[in-house]
Amino acid sequence: MKRRKRFDDDDDGRVIARMDVDGMPWYDGRSPSAPEQPEQSADGGEREPVKLTKEESRAYAAGALKAALLVALVFAGVFFLFILFCAEVWFA
Repeated sequence: MKRRKRFDDDDDGRVIARMDVDGMPWYDGRSPSAPEQPEQSADGGEREPVKLTKEESRAYAAGALKAALLVALVFAGVFFLFILFCAEVWFA
């Protein structure tokens, strides 16, 4: 008994979004379906990855740490004001 080839009228064979994701069990990096193309900048040239020096990467990490501490300080301040409001106004 021969299987008939199934054909859907909606499927025209085009790939809208590739579902090959690095790290998935079915991913095959050797797939020739969509070759990787280098990134290009707005002026049409290829972009190179940014290389940071030790001082720049330390400054980057310090800035990220300061931003995270600022957000944590704001959350702690709001929590303190909420507790103060509950103790003095709401439960009084």
